[in-house]
Amino acid sequence: MRTSFKTGLSFGLTSGVITTLGLMVGLHSGTHSRAVVIGGIVTIAIADAMSDSLGIHLAEESKNNGNVSEIWETTIATFVAKFLIALTFVAPVLLLPLEQAMVVSVVWGLMLLAGLSYFLAQAQQISAWKVITEHVVMGVSVIVIAHFVGDWVHVALG
Repeated sequence: MRTSFKTGLSFGLTSGVITTLGLMVGLHSGTHSRAVVIGGIVTIAIADAMSDSLGIHLAEESKNNGNVSEIWETTIATFVAKFLIALTFVAPVLLLPLEQAMVVSVVWGLMLLAGLSYFLAQAQQISAWKVITEHVVMGVSVIVIAHFVGDWVHVALG
């Protein structure tokens, strides 16, 4: 797999999981509204995927050593990965009671993050458990913080 594609895919998948879960958990804690959570997911899928793909595009251009087609490959892979990963979180929210959907979404997201971490560790020939633990702990941290921020917003402004 080309490095440019791998970069976009890993960035998009990671950002898609972490950003979408953080937003979902925060919105759920703050509103307990299915419509608000779905609206947030779709917004992240579009706006943040575009933002991240532009960000990685500019970061790659700033290196001044990239092939233009590789830069665009990274940009497109980032957008597609983030967009599609974010949209996968809509299904549980549509199909399950909201509380269950949140649990399923967190498990799904952490499994995606752990799977990507495993493949990255294998490619680098390093301990998979160390990489998986590091990345999952970071993901869980975002989820926990977003939950408490959502609770705070609900109490302070609700």
